[in-house]
Amino acid sequence: MKNKLEQIKNQAFTDLHDLMNKKTSLNLEENLRTLRIKYLGRKGELSQILRNLKDLSVTEKKELGALANSIKKDLEAVFKEKEDEILGGNSKDYDLSLPGKEIKTGHLHPLTLIQRDLEDIFKSLGFSILEGPELESDYYNFEALNISKHHPARDMQDTFYVNWEKNKKDEKLVMRTHTSPVQVRAMQTYGAPLKAIVPGKVFRNEAIDASHEHTFYQLEGLMIDKDISITNMIALMKELLKGIFKKEVPVRIRPGFFPFVEPGIELDISCQLCGGEGCSVCKQSGWLELFPAGMVHPKVLEAGGIDSKKYSGFAFGLGLTRLVMMKYHINDIRLFNSGDLRFLEQF
Repeated sequence: MKNKLEQIKNQAFTDLHDLMNKKTSLNLEENLRTLRIKYLGRKGELSQILRNLKDLSVTEKKELGALANSIKKDLEAVFKEKEDEILGGNSKDYDLSLPGKEIKTGHLHPLTLIQRDLEDIFKSLGFSILEGPELESDYYNFEALNISKHHPARDMQDTFYVNWEKNKKDEKLVMRTHTSPVQVRAMQTYGAPLKAIVPGKVFRNEAIDASHEHTFYQLEGLMIDKDISITNMIALMKELLKGIFKKEVPVRIRPGFFPFVEPGIELDISCQLCGGEGCSVCKQSGWLELFPAGMVHPKVLEAGGIDSKKYSGFAFGLGLTRLVMMKYHINDIRLFNSGDLRFLEQF
């Protein structure tokens, strides 16, 4: 039996040597696994020898048992070495006998998908993509946009103010209520002419329901140049809707008041959830407000350092979250921030 154990060991080393010299083999990993099972498997040659130890004397069991265990350790070590060589040293945590596991990958949030589509559309039209701070000063969020301290428009944006000890300028800070503050920041930085959009998160102290949320996304648009009219703005909005929905979308335009534009309009689209029949999202009207917009107020141009007698422009605040609701027929705005995987995994 001692000779038989030595023969198994020598033959295993020979088979391994021959196998590793055939590295061009496409099944090298599988062949190594088969060879290991042949010698070290539950029904392998070494196991068969060990089963016969029961028929030996105590002395022989002790001697041959120690030899068999030594050979087993030697074979396990050399097989491990060859596995590392084949697998690049990663075999320690790799069991060749286990089935593979599916590796799940993440995906983009529906808001991000539509935001990137919008950015591509506007970049094709020559617009820049800008960002601005979410914690904004009262000046840029209100004052520079022609919304004075006691202006009633501030009540429409019941606001989250923030106390910050490091605020050395003693400025009043607010979680921005719209992306419009970047209008003035962009004009101060780049001057005119200027074409830019600003996608981003905004915050309102809202009564939450199916169509209102305290945290949502907007996309600000701004175009300043000579001889810009409201006709340019409406044409751009229609082109944008066509690019997102891949079809003509019915719209209506009505007068609207916003302190930072004059004149102001509100562009509504036919509710894509109910087909204009009326639902909880459009408040049974069949229409959904999507584009508060207008011609940039001269005072806002001047706050941005632009000559209002030489330049004009338009601005709009697209409700990005509502646009995504219309695009994917989502009937509750609260789903976006819910973290519910049943909802998110659909995109």
